[in-house]
Amino acid sequence: MADMWIEDIWDKINEKLSRTAIEKRGTLPYTTDNKGRYDDKFRSDVCWWTNGFWPGMMWLMYASTKNEEYRFTAENAEKLLDRAFEQYEGLHHDVGFMWHLSAGADYRITGSRDSYVRNMYAANILAGRYNIKGGYIRAWNGKEQKGYAIIDCMMNIPLLYWASEATGDDRYRYIATSHADKTIKNHIREDGSVHHIVNYDPTTGDIVETKQGQGYAVGSSWSRGQSWGLYGFVLSYLHTNETRYLNAAKRIANYFIAACCDDYLPKSDFRSPTAPVLYDASAGLIAASGLIELSRVVSENEKAMYYEAALRFIKTISDNFADWSDETDAIITHCSESYNSQRHCTLIYADYFLVEAINKLKNINTFMW
Repeated sequence: MADMWIEDIWDKINEKLSRTAIEKRGTLPYTTDNKGRYDDKFRSDVCWWTNGFWPGMMWLMYASTKNEEYRFTAENAEKLLDRAFEQYEGLHHDVGFMWHLSAGADYRITGSRDSYVRNMYAANILAGRYNIKGGYIRAWNGKEQKGYAIIDCMMNIPLLYWASEATGDDRYRYIATSHADKTIKNHIREDGSVHHIVNYDPTTGDIVETKQGQGYAVGSSWSRGQSWGLYGFVLSYLHTNETRYLNAAKRIANYFIAACCDDYLPKSDFRSPTAPVLYDASAGLIAASGLIELSRVVSENEKAMYYEAALRFIKTISDNFADWSDETDAIITHCSESYNSQRHCTLIYADYFLVEAINKLKNINTFMW
C-alpha cells in the first residue's frame, strides 16, 4: 500500500516539474506570486540563500528520470549562480546550500571539472567564515552579527566534509567538526529542542545571548530550526562516523516527532500560542528526509520508529498541503518563512525536500550532501 502512494506522488511530481523545468529555465525560483507563478531571485538577489535548491531539485529529477531537460535546467541555473561570486560581499554561510546542491551535485553526477572548481570556491568561502578563537562559523555579515551562529549551518557544513574528502585536506573537516561540536554544546537544549541563533563573543567564543531568530520568541522552538538540526547532525554522522553526532540527531528527532505526533503537520513554532494556527510544511519534509537517513544508521529496534515517522510526515503533508494543478508552479503550500513573516506560502526548499525524500523511498539514492 505504501508503495502505491509513493509512486502516485512521484508521478505527480514528475508531471509538474517536467513542465516548470522548461518554463522556468533561466530563473532561480524561491516562492510564488499571488497567481501561483514562480518569482526569480536571479534578477532580484542572486546571492539569496535558497538559490541552490532549484538546480538541486533538477539534478534529483535527472538522476531519477535521465530526462535531459532536467539536466539542461540544472546546468543553466548553476551558471547563473556564477554572478554571485562576483558579488562577494553579499555571500554568507549558506554558500553550502547555494553551491553544494548545484555545482556539487553536477560534479558528483557528471564529473564536471568546472563544477568541482565552483564547489571548491564555495567551500573556501565557507571555511573563511570560521572564527578561530570562537570555534564557530559566522552566519551573516552585519556589523552587529560578528558573533552570530545559527542552527541552519549544520546543513551547510557538509560542503566542508566534501571538500576534505575531495582534496584529502583535513582542514575543512576540522572546521566542520569544530562548528558541529560547538552547536551540540550551545544550541541543543536538554529536551532536544534547539536555539535558532546563538550570539557569541567573537574574541572568546563565550555565549553572549540566544536570540529569537525566525521563531515565535526567545526560548521558543522554531520547527524548521529543529529540522535543520536533525538532518544536519545525521549528515555529520554520515561524514565522520562520530557517535556524538548520531546521538544529537536522535535527541532532536525524538523531540520533533513528539511535537508533531498529534497530526504530523508541523506548526511553525512548537512553543507558540495555540492561535493562530501557523504551519510550516517545509519543516516536516526536511525532517522526513533526515529521518529516512537516520533510520538507516540506528540500531535495528529503532529503525521502524524513524522510518514510519518519515512516511507519516510525507504522506500527511502531501495529502493536506500539495497543489498538483497546472495553474501553479510550486507543489507544497502552507510553508512559513518565519513565525512572524511570510506565512502559509510556497518555498522552493519544501518542494526540494519532498523530491529528495520520495527519491529515497524509491531507492534512488543520489546523495546530495
